[in-house]
Amino acid sequence: MSNEPQTAQESPLPDFGYLEKTVTLMRKVEAEQAENIRKAAALMADAIAEDRLIHVYGGGGHTTLVMGEMFFRAGGLANINPIMEPGLSVFNQALKYLELERCVNYGRSIVKYFRLQPGDVLIIFHNIGINPATIDAAMEAKDAGAKIIAVSSSLWQSQMPADHFIRHPNGKNLFDLADIAIDDYNEVGDCAVRIPGFDTPIAPNSNLIDFYIAHRLEIETVRQCVERGIEPPVWRSANAPGGDEYNARFVEKYRPRVKYL
Repeated sequence: MSNEPQTAQESPLPDFGYLEKTVTLMRKVEAEQAENIRKAAALMADAIAEDRLIHVYGGGGHTTLVMGEMFFRAGGLANINPIMEPGLSVFNQALKYLELERCVNYGRSIVKYFRLQPGDVLIIFHNIGINPATIDAAMEAKDAGAKIIAVSSSLWQSQMPADHFIRHPNGKNLFDLADIAIDDYNEVGDCAVRIPGFDTPIAPNSNLIDFYIAHRLEIETVRQCVERGIEPPVWRSANAPGGDEYNARFVEKYRPRVKYL
């Protein structure tokens, strides 16, 4: 029996609207968030022009994966500094990171360790945008004088009850603290599909949308750098011929400054 993929389809694979809903959200981002992406990319291009790092933070759980997508990635910016905390990530035990992302002042201590400077750029991803690990990180960054680009959902921030237990005690939303807010339009519950006969929604798509926004930020940043006559520092694939040799200058430049290189 052949293990080759089948090319002929007897009938379409039902996705219950998952593809359409996800692509629709991406198109909504393109239509309605273009100016915010353009402004955010201008801050990122400024950081490159000033030889600054671009800091990236995920406020807990699966939002930390977007930070990983932007870091040391073929075609990605070499000056990305992930403010990575394993305790908040999916590589910690699940119930432990859930507790930690709800822990007041934990996010402050993480950002404080990375010593952001006035004028630095910090991108914060958290589609819910109300939990303590996100709000505290944003407040610490503001206290340090950093500029915050927030990628989150206005729906979660507006529709969650003011007294919901996962909110930061100060009641703030991430967009309240952002210099530039990019809406990913993630719906409360983060699932896009309902299977008839099964009452629990499935198929989250927030990460797909946030990954898309992350790469749109990169594309626009590189475009603006080229338009200004600035060479953007962009990794090539380390697995392609000549990749390591090409990347060596960025490793030499950023390894002393990026803690996770």
